[in-house]
Amino acid sequence: MQRKFSHKIKRIVVKVGTSVLANNKFEIDGRRLKNVVEGICDLIKQGLEVILVSSGAVVSGMSILGIKCRPQGLACIQATAACGQLILMRRYSDLFKQKKINCGQILLTWDDFDSRERYLNAKNTILSLLEYKTLPIINENDTVSTEEIKFGDNDRLSALVACMVEADLLIVLSDVDGIYEIKNSKSHIIEQVTELNSSIQNLAKDTLKKQISKGGMRTKLEAAKIVTESGIDCIVANGKIKGILKKLVSGEIIGTHILSKARTIGAKKRWIAFGTKPKGKIYIDDGCKQALLNKGKSLLAPGIIRAEGNFSAGDIVSIIDKDGFELGRGLVHYSQSDLERNRGNKFHNEVIHRNNLVLTQGK
Repeated sequence: MQRKFSHKIKRIVVKVGTSVLANNKFEIDGRRLKNVVEGICDLIKQGLEVILVSSGAVVSGMSILGIKCRPQGLACIQATAACGQLILMRRYSDLFKQKKINCGQILLTWDDFDSRERYLNAKNTILSLLEYKTLPIINENDTVSTEEIKFGDNDRLSALVACMVEADLLIVLSDVDGIYEIKNSKSHIIEQVTELNSSIQNLAKDTLKKQISKGGMRTKLEAAKIVTESGIDCIVANGKIKGILKKLVSGEIIGTHILSKARTIGAKKRWIAFGTKPKGKIYIDDGCKQALLNKGKSLLAPGIIRAEGNFSAGDIVSIIDKDGFELGRGLVHYSQSDLERNRGNKFHNEVIHRNNLVLTQGK
């Protein structure tokens, strides 16, 4: 029996975790790196478009600087990544060159997603590389990231990139075989997930290896939630398996396949929902809540209870109900100070127009 995807696979984002590439000596394992490269080359030879999101810069720098466990201070992380990213890309470049495949490096931070202009520029760069038959290799720009603009892990980054380029499939390669569940006191891999509900989320185990990596199963499920809400299938699988990428794309039932929902929102709304960090919060009353959820209305000023955060017109904000739950996100027409100063009054325009509003309740 073969695995079936929600739709035809043409464009794939592959995320490779540090735990896949590094050995117990905190060094990049050449055999594992070669396995990843050969797998990607197999996909490209099949005519598929591939974007690689690769961790490994920090651990590459650790081996050079003689650091024995993952650095904790921001400056130390940045310095380690600065050394390691150069080495990691050189190794990738050399291996892909042997297969006659060019590659290009793209380093991103949250700022590149928060700004619509920078977001589109990054997207166009990636798509242009694909047109030139060149593999984009993406990583977080650890050398300049501060806590405010860090993704936190490359699982989230890979999901955001998959949404950005409208991929068909996100493959998250880790050192675990997939999502486990316990049945009759024995653990089993869940082969397919149709809905990422709370029971599935609760199955996430902390697989974090603090010495070398940042993510765990929780962050992988968060990434899967982002892409599946955007109509993109996701597979979580063990990246140490020989030929894993070819096996997965051919339909072999390995790892956990999380099925996507139907693609119901356009590119701009995907950016609003997943591609930005909200700059503030707008709290609304029950009447306004019902108008948004059940009547398809825009957000109007009279329903606003209060506005929090230092946001300006054109920023993305969260819409929160009286109980503190996020109902949606949208592009606001007024600043926080304007909303607070004129609370209860009508405005000439909608605070958030329906076309710039994405409901997230229940997601």
